[in-house]
Amino acid sequence: MNVSEFEKRILAKPESVKTFPFGPETPVFKVCDKMFALIGDDNRVNLKCEPDEASALRANFPEITPGYHMSKVHWNSLHLSGNLTEELVQHCIDESYRLVVAGLKKSDRDRLQK
Repeated sequence: MNVSEFEKRILAKPESVKTFPFGPETPVFKVCDKMFALIGDDNRVNLKCEPDEASALRANFPEITPGYHMSKVHWNSLHLSGNLTEELVQHCIDESYRLVVAGLKKSDRDRLQK
């Protein structure tokens, strides 16, 4: 998966919006004003992750590292160099979105799940 395809999949999530709070070179994707993904430089993307899964992914895939400029416990950086399967990247996108939605207030969660 390349960065362009990554962005299309991110924006396909319900109420996903693209913002630029860190400048025009760094797209940040939010749901209900909460960040769940960003695109950095060098084909690197950051996604939220459960701490245990984050560690396991890092141990098994050299293209997955602690989140660049993010909490190293809750965020992973994925290097979209072509070595990660589309299924794995999609799983990471889905998990990041799910984790952020789970932390939203109930009315927002209910609206997103319809």
